[in-house]
Amino acid sequence: MVRRRIRQMVYSTALTMSFVFLFAVVAFAQGGRDRRQNTPGEFDFYILALSWSPSYCEAAQERSPNRSPDQQCSGRPFSFVVHGLWPQYERGFPAFCQVPSPRLDRNIVGSMLDLMPSPRLIFHEWDRHGTCSGLQARAYFETIRKARAVTKIPAEYLELNRPIIVSPGDIADAFVKANPSMPRDAITVACDSKRLNEVRICINKDFSFRDCAELTRRSCRRDRISMPAVRG
Repeated sequence: MVRRRIRQMVYSTALTMSFVFLFAVVAFAQGGRDRRQNTPGEFDFYILALSWSPSYCEAAQERSPNRSPDQQCSGRPFSFVVHGLWPQYERGFPAFCQVPSPRLDRNIVGSMLDLMPSPRLIFHEWDRHGTCSGLQARAYFETIRKARAVTKIPAEYLELNRPIIVSPGDIADAFVKANPSMPRDAITVACDSKRLNEVRICINKDFSFRDCAELTRRSCRRDRISMPAVRG
């Protein structure tokens, strides 16, 4: 009888400690997430992500040399294209806020191909990020267009007719020079092992630029990177 009670006490204590540990783990995990997690329309600012299209096309050709180029890499030559407009928290970001997402009208997709030359990308960005904006689809993509309109691309990158080697800081400085109201900590430069991938610019809901130092710490760490030339 005594042994049975001892075993029950040990089991009860172990079970209690397991629940305490599990609660601590969950509490810690939630502490790193925003309390508004995935609530449409409740976020702090946007990131406008602009991809360097020549890098995308060059990398795609290297990965699949026998594959036919997609729309972005054939026909009209592109320089910077819109990757997306992403709602952000001060720490972290929401994603896939409505599952399944509201159906996206193909007329909206067609209207965005001048900025985002990939239907598949447009559908993906709506599902992952647009549903978190709290906006209807048409209003969300109009917001993308407005955010792109207030962001000037440095003149030297609009029709880059030869590949160049630059530092990530050179690219950020060029954007700040072209956009005098843009703080230096508003822009992050992303790269792969050798090429510029994209720039990410922090924008308030009123389309003004803003600091986001937490994000800029994740900027490309390479000293020099390549910017392939715009096709044609």
